[in-house]
Amino acid sequence: MPAHASTIEPSAAGHAVSGYNRGPSHTRSDIALRGVYEISKVLAVPGRLEVTLNNVLTLLSSFLDMRHGLVTMLDEGGTPMSVIGIGWSEERAHAWMGRQPARAVAQITSTGMPVVVHNMERSALFPDWSFDGPLPRDARVSFIGVPIKDQMRVVGTLTIEQIWDETTTYHAADEDVRFLTMVANLIGQTMRLLTLVQRDRERLMDQQRLLEKGLADGAPRREGSAQGGPSERKGDVGKTGIVGTSPALRQALQQIQRVARSHSAVLLRGESGTGKELFARATHDFSPRAKKPFIKLNCAALPESVLESELFGHEKGAFTGAVAQREGRFELADGGTLFLDEIGDTSQAFQVKLLRVLQEGEFERVGGSQTIKVDVRLVCATNRNLEEAVAKGEFRADLYYRINVVSVRLPALRDRREDIPQLAREFLRRFDREHHTEHELSPSALGVLENCYFPGNVRELENCIRRTATLSLDDRIDAADFACRNDECLSATLWKTAVSDPFPIIQPRVRDRLFAPPGGGETPREAFAENVPAVPLREREADRDIPIDNVKVSRTELLDALEGSGWVQAKAARRLGLSARQIGYAIRKYDIEVRKF
Repeated sequence: MPAHASTIEPSAAGHAVSGYNRGPSHTRSDIALRGVYEISKVLAVPGRLEVTLNNVLTLLSSFLDMRHGLVTMLDEGGTPMSVIGIGWSEERAHAWMGRQPARAVAQITSTGMPVVVHNMERSALFPDWSFDGPLPRDARVSFIGVPIKDQMRVVGTLTIEQIWDETTTYHAADEDVRFLTMVANLIGQTMRLLTLVQRDRERLMDQQRLLEKGLADGAPRREGSAQGGPSERKGDVGKTGIVGTSPALRQALQQIQRVARSHSAVLLRGESGTGKELFARATHDFSPRAKKPFIKLNCAALPESVLESELFGHEKGAFTGAVAQREGRFELADGGTLFLDEIGDTSQAFQVKLLRVLQEGEFERVGGSQTIKVDVRLVCATNRNLEEAVAKGEFRADLYYRINVVSVRLPALRDRREDIPQLAREFLRRFDREHHTEHELSPSALGVLENCYFPGNVRELENCIRRTATLSLDDRIDAADFACRNDECLSATLWKTAVSDPFPIIQPRVRDRLFAPPGGGETPREAFAENVPAVPLREREADRDIPIDNVKVSRTELLDALEGSGWVQAKAARRLGLSARQIGYAIRKYDIEVRKF
């Protein structure tokens, strides 16, 4: 066996001849030299790596009689992470992954040597291979694959297929292998340079952010203009706590800056975990009210009676436990900003009281008769569809128009994937600062994060980083350290929270790709239904529509309310029109295990 080839099929009588193999030896050498020269010019043009490799393969096809050409890029563990072929596009990137010769790529990766197969149909490396087109009589298809190396490590493979028959003149595979090896070396050097440039760019960006932060901290603040508008104050973009530079994030921040100049109510909309509280704080910091209080309250975390007391305050003796007079959040936020999170989960009775404050700017404390006037800028947030809630009568239309003066939609993490590496490093830095440790994310780890859908958005990304850093055995976090690589990812819990749709958070296209069975057949929903464990008979008998004993709600209704409210009992109580004590009693009676997220 030649030294360069880790696999050569002995049964083959010849080898496909490439375009530059026809003719005298000096002609083949000249064409190969010209090919290396032209390909080097393509690799020298700045651009996205996948697009550059597509251009290389297109150019390579003009110097070789090749049928298919693929470049497979590997992560640090040797696992294929992307496959590029002629005609590659971002929309069809997933389709190329199924075309890669998995066994041949694995052998090239493990040995670091080229693989030459004279007849793919008879090779054990291609057990399920079949020709997808008309093949001339007595013709066969050959295969050549060479490693792409970064120093001594295999970072990818370059593979081609060739057709030859009785009309082609046979020459040794050495010429083709030598030519492809030179091209692979050029690709490897390009990949290495791009990696170094990316690391230097990220390092410089981090240094620039630190410098900007230092200048902002040390620079004297100028007071607002005569009209009261802010110029240089703590609302600087670098101090909002919002991490990222993606276009979607910049657009949302620019909209917040424009909105902040007025006193209008703002409604922040977006999925759970997108950082609505940070954007609410930024709205306050950019506004003329920046020197006044910023008060926040999560409306879904408190029962209605406690929520009223928290917002409006109470007088001494107003109810059991009111041992002293207390100012509410509206009073505390006078002259500043009040942020009400999960405004869509409040009851209609509470919405009436809130509407009066917004219309008149006055209220009375619980148990009091004195009217209190306040000047508060209201910022609300919700992940619910308020328009649908208004149509169903679950949310007051007059309150909806009061709080929805200016609506700002916050981008989900999947819409700002460019920010994932920066966010991940920031969360890891915070973890290391809290625990006095030092971790770093490898390129393979960043690849795992960038390919994750993150239905829980930024909050889920932070939890993922903290969990991985906690359980990591080394200071360098690799792809193998993540829960998803060990079948322990908890995101599936989020995907199963709706009874009617097991995967309500995942977009249909992504959902089908993630959960489609390999051989076709049943739908993802059917596959999910088959994998749901059988419910014991005792639980099935308890899951009836007739309430038991003194419970005011059936088990089915209770479970639906808990699932729909993310297992927040106070929120479920408001949905069912019950008190928190009644919900707790029902949970104990039905012996329901409360989930915690």
